Amino acid sequence: MRNKGVSIGKVRLASNAVFAPMAGYSDLGARYLARLYGAGLTCSEMVSAKGLIYANKETRTLLEKTKIETPFAAQLFTSSPECMDKAVRLLPEGIDIVDINMGCPAPKIVKNGEGSALLNDPVLAGEIVAAAVGASSRPVTVKMRLGFAMGDFKADVLAKAVEKAGASAVTVHGRYREQMYAGSVDLGKIRAVRDAVGITLFANGDVRSFRDYERTLEMTKADGVMIGRGALGHYGLFAEIAGITVDRTPYEDISLQVEYLKKLYPERVVVNLMKHHVCAYAAGMAGVAKEIREKVHKAASFAELQAVVDGYFR
Repeated sequence: MRNKGVSIGKVRLASNAVFAPMAGYSDLGARYLARLYGAGLTCSEMVSAKGLIYANKETRTLLEKTKIETPFAAQLFTSSPECMDKAVRLLPEGIDIVDINMGCPAPKIVKNGEGSALLNDPVLAGEIVAAAVGASSRPVTVKMRLGFAMGDFKADVLAKAVEKAGASAVTVHGRYREQMYAGSVDLGKIRAVRDAVGITLFANGDVRSFRDYERTLEMTKADGVMIGRGALGHYGLFAEIAGITVDRTPYEDISLQVEYLKKLYPERVVVNLMKHHVCAYAAGMAGVAKEIREKVHKAASFAELQAVVDGYFR
């Protein structure tokens, strides 16, 4: 099964494998690499609609994109249709798609009625989508989970509500909020969402190989897949799906990612972000992965982290 691309409203993606928005992981450098290796779409980390409205500097930084990120999506979160309307109108040029987070399981998000809390309120979810659709001509998409409580399947109802409100696509992560990131995805439930709506559908969760990609599409009948943790340190998966060749080494990728992060953040932030990424690159290195992780976590400066990278990847 080869990739044939996919459309989100008026926006055409060259590949139907897209890079997931992940707080603390889908940073500027990681997104650049995902696109370099053939991902059809990249998306900002989760952005607070209120933060955008109040011109928060960190919020604006999250919306910075690289020169090859076209098309590019901004992921917003809020529990207020009014805030969504205002935030979408304030998005900078270069944002092609508005994605709305209705799947984040983090307690601090859920307690405010945002993220996966919206799985329990399809009426409000539809109103938020309608506000985004009415605020600009950009296609609007929604990322959600199967439901809130384990076994309480809600994604089909929510998907119908957001489709009716004007959403052009939905992404379904095949876990419940209660699971957080444990257990396996339920592809059958994602297929149930496919049967419920006619808009573009991306299946998300547990895609770590080309075979996982094929199996996910086969089992869910989705139009594409969204890959998150499975791509970290393994961006070549996007190239395999896209059917292209990208001749780069892990060392080159790590160095490029650092280069982009240094454009936005002070050293301490770059170090903290890259610790996660270096460990992801080390995951496939038999015999030394644990050793690398231990040294990475002990690194207190960029020089110490760079020494680990030079010692194991150069």
